[in-house]
Amino acid sequence: MSRWPTDARERLRQAALALFAEQGFAATTVPEITARAGLTTRTFFRHFADKRAVLFVDDDEVTSMVAVLMAETPAEVEPMTLIREGLRTLAETRFEGRRSELRERRTLVNSDESLRERDLRKRATIAESVRAGLAARGLAPARAALLGEVSAGVLSLSIEEWLDSSDNRTLDAIIHDMFETLRDELG
Repeated sequence: MSRWPTDARERLRQAALALFAEQGFAATTVPEITARAGLTTRTFFRHFADKRAVLFVDDDEVTSMVAVLMAETPAEVEPMTLIREGLRTLAETRFEGRRSELRERRTLVNSDESLRERDLRKRATIAESVRAGLAARGLAPARAALLGEVSAGVLSLSIEEWLDSSDNRTLDAIIHDMFETLRDELG
């Protein structure tokens, strides 16, 4: 028998999200989150560094996905093809089916300066992961950096458009359209 509840992380996450929605991010405390989840503060800190981490729990997984994709993709695959396929995988595995949840998360992030700052750091981390992966594949530093920034920008702008839209387009379809726009603009 497990010493700790196996669903503790998700219970804490759900409790935190509910409290953030009810009373706002800044007004919510870790003890309130743990009380709502029926767990201890110690258990909270076993799963999350702080209450902001509840909203950014997938950050490490995304950067790990980027690293694995860069390392496992055959060397002959063109960088833009690699980026496009990587964003498709990310869209399908991390975002699709979560539009409503992600809209709520965006509202919370936009309500607090420290969360907006953390969100910008997340974007920078994605750009850096792509840059490092492309550099390790032998791309020139400036080209790798440019493509890292483009990747993060396309992803960020696509997510915003997807969350703002009321149609049934998938995030991947919007990413595809963003790349087409970029290609058209660059001639």
